[in-house]
Amino acid sequence: MSDSATSENPEHGRGGTYSVKGKAYTRDTRYLTTRVTADGAEGYPVEPGRYRLVAARACPWANRAIIVRRLLGLEDALSLGLPGPTHDERSWTFDLDPDGRDPVLGIERLQEAYFKRDPEYPRGITVPAIVDTTTGEVATNDFAQITLDLSTEWRAHHRDGAPDLLPQRRRDELDEVNRRVFTEVNNGVYRCGFAGGQQAYDEAYERLWTTLDWLEERLTGQRYLVGDTITEADVRLFTTLVRFDPVYHGHFKCNRNKLAEMPALWGYARDLFQTPGFGDTVDFAQIKSHYYEVHRDLNPNGIVPLGPDLSGWVTPHGREALGGRPFGDGTAPGPVAEGERVDPAHTPLR
Repeated sequence: MSDSATSENPEHGRGGTYSVKGKAYTRDTRYLTTRVTADGAEGYPVEPGRYRLVAARACPWANRAIIVRRLLGLEDALSLGLPGPTHDERSWTFDLDPDGRDPVLGIERLQEAYFKRDPEYPRGITVPAIVDTTTGEVATNDFAQITLDLSTEWRAHHRDGAPDLLPQRRRDELDEVNRRVFTEVNNGVYRCGFAGGQQAYDEAYERLWTTLDWLEERLTGQRYLVGDTITEADVRLFTTLVRFDPVYHGHFKCNRNKLAEMPALWGYARDLFQTPGFGDTVDFAQIKSHYYEVHRDLNPNGIVPLGPDLSGWVTPHGREALGGRPFGDGTAPGPVAEGERVDPAHTPLR
C-alpha cells in the first residue's frame, strides 16, 4: 500500500472496510445499527426462531457472539449459520454446507441478505450479522451491540443457570475495561498488521504491548478481568488472545512475545479455553486459513503455516488458586448442540 492509499476489503470482523490514510490504520465504524429488542421498537422484536446469527468461526468479532449465545443457552431461540473461513471481495460464502447454501436462509452468499435490506448497500459484508428469516434481510451487524443485547433483550429465552455477563454493580468498570481492550488490543493487533508505514507500526506496537503488559499485571492477582466471575470483558479479550500465537504474533508482526511467554495471560487464556463455551467454539484450522489465505496483501502466496503446536492449550493452568466462580450463581452450559461441534481435528480439545 502507498502512504496515501485507501484499501477497502470485506474485512472479516465488523465495520466492513479498513482504511490506511497517512500510513495509520483506521477501522470503519459504520454499521447497520438497528437492534433486535424485546419491545421491537426498531422493527425487529425478539422472537425465538425468527432470527439467524451468521457468524464465521474464523472471525474474532463473530466468535464473541458464538460464545455469548452458547453461554446464555440461546441455541433453541437463535439459530446459527456458519460461513466458511475464506471469502472473496464480494462476500462470505456458505461453502461448508453440503450444497453451498445456508440451510435456513437458502442463500449462497451473506451478501444476498445485506442486499435484501438495502439493494445499494455500499459497505463490506461483515460477520456477525443477525438475519431476519421472515424477510431474508440483515437486521443488524453492529457486533458490539449484538452481544450486549443477547444478554439483556433476549433474557426471557436464556437457559436456566445462564451467567450474568453484564453485572450491573460492575458495569462502569466493565465498560472502561472493554473500551481499553477494544482500542488497544482487539483493534490494536490490526493497527500493527495493516500499518502503512514504519512510524504507524511502531506506534501501534507500543500501544498494544503497553496494554498487554497492563493486562498481564492485572491478571496476575485476579482470575477474571472484572470481578470474580466471567463477564463480557473476558469474552472480548479471549477471542484476540486465542488467535495471538497462531496469527497475530507473526502475520500481524505483534512479535515482542508469544502469548505462551506471558505467564498470567497464558494461564488466563487456557483457563477460559478449558471452560465450556469458550474453547469448544474455537476452530484453529479455520482461523489460520482465513487470515493467511484472505490477507494476500500481507501473505501474497497464501501459505498457511503448519504451527504452532496447540497442545499447550489443554495443559493445567492453576488459575483456580486465585479463587473466583466462573459462572457466578449460574452453571456451565451443557454439551455443544448437534451440528455445531468444532471438527476434532481442528482443536486440541477432544
